[in-house]
Amino acid sequence: MIKLLKKSSYFLIGCVAVLGIAQAVNSQQPEKRRIERVEGYLATPQKLEFNESLLRQLQLPPGFQISVFAKDLGNPRNLAIAPNGTVYVTRREQGDVVALRDTNLDGRSDSITTVAKGLKYVNGITINQNRLYLVTDKNLYAADLQPNGSIGKLQTLISDLPDAGQHPNRTIAFGPDGMLYISVGSTCNACAETNPQSATLLRARPDGSNRSVYAKGLRNTIGFAWHPQTRELWGLDHGSDWRGNDLPPEELNRIVEGGDYGWPFCWADKRPDVYLSSDPQGTTKEEYCSKTQAPIITYTAHSAPLAMVFYTGKQFPADYTGDAFVTMRGSWNRNPPVGYKVVRVRYQNGKAVKFEDFVTGFLSKDSTTQFGRPVGLAITRDGSLLFTDDTNGVIYRVSYTSR
Repeated sequence: MIKLLKKSSYFLIGCVAVLGIAQAVNSQQPEKRRIERVEGYLATPQKLEFNESLLRQLQLPPGFQISVFAKDLGNPRNLAIAPNGTVYVTRREQGDVVALRDTNLDGRSDSITTVAKGLKYVNGITINQNRLYLVTDKNLYAADLQPNGSIGKLQTLISDLPDAGQHPNRTIAFGPDGMLYISVGSTCNACAETNPQSATLLRARPDGSNRSVYAKGLRNTIGFAWHPQTRELWGLDHGSDWRGNDLPPEELNRIVEGGDYGWPFCWADKRPDVYLSSDPQGTTKEEYCSKTQAPIITYTAHSAPLAMVFYTGKQFPADYTGDAFVTMRGSWNRNPPVGYKVVRVRYQNGKAVKFEDFVTGFLSKDSTTQFGRPVGLAITRDGSLLFTDDTNGVIYRVSYTSR
């Protein structure tokens, strides 16, 4: 059963009269009020409780199989895998980080340990030079990894990331340049931000110093990664909500230093956002958008891409090397719902050319029920693919068994 509520009107965003939009997306709108036209639906497929028999409903390409790496984890979000194989998982709702180990190498976790706690909104995680890095809405932390899978004392590197507002889920990764990149989403659905570090990708030294804006106009680029051959940075940006079922599309961008990707004034191929009443300061939306970076390819609106990883393992067929996997957590304001899957991004000569389904079946054929919302991604030491489901508390493992 889908809970469906259609909206098509003008709203004073920031007021109680938004009819529950803020509650629906767990958002906090900025104090400054503005008029914004909104159009669309609240459409949420009913969640089915997980049991392993549901795996029979999942579809993958020939030769691939899917299994449960871990379950009963509550709200697992993002993953990082240490050189010794320990899998570290952030749990946003629990405010902690757990370490999972597969000690008998059977493809399933048999050990779980809490290594950090008291971290409200912890989401992003990465490992660099034997140090574990974590990020919450405002703080960046780091700690040394220990041989037994535990971590040393957390050190606060940054404590003043921009206020989260609508998008508190920060993500982090180290680039080929040895610098740390931090995604900071917008505070709102569509507005001119007052903090220049909101709706950006930031770059800093490993100790958190020398923070600067690497690219801007990115509403919520949670998933980003570097192509293993070209070392170019790619990221998936979330389009604004309440522009109807099919606009704006999700964007796959090649992110360059100093690039402006258009939000909140533009979407897709430099198209002005006609729903937004305000213009950029000193110019029109049309003039502003003409100077922004267009996406390389786009994807179905409201699919909610949440993680991106390039395949660098040795287990999958050779033509997967250099392609990317992306989790699509799924829509909450589109009718019919979309997403609830893992997709593959095919690359040719270092350039993204198309999306194709990789793991599907979490969303029922009639789009009324779902039993999985994929979030985090990681490649294991043996070349398998792990991804989390933050709704039913599962981590899945995808492996290739035939050639």
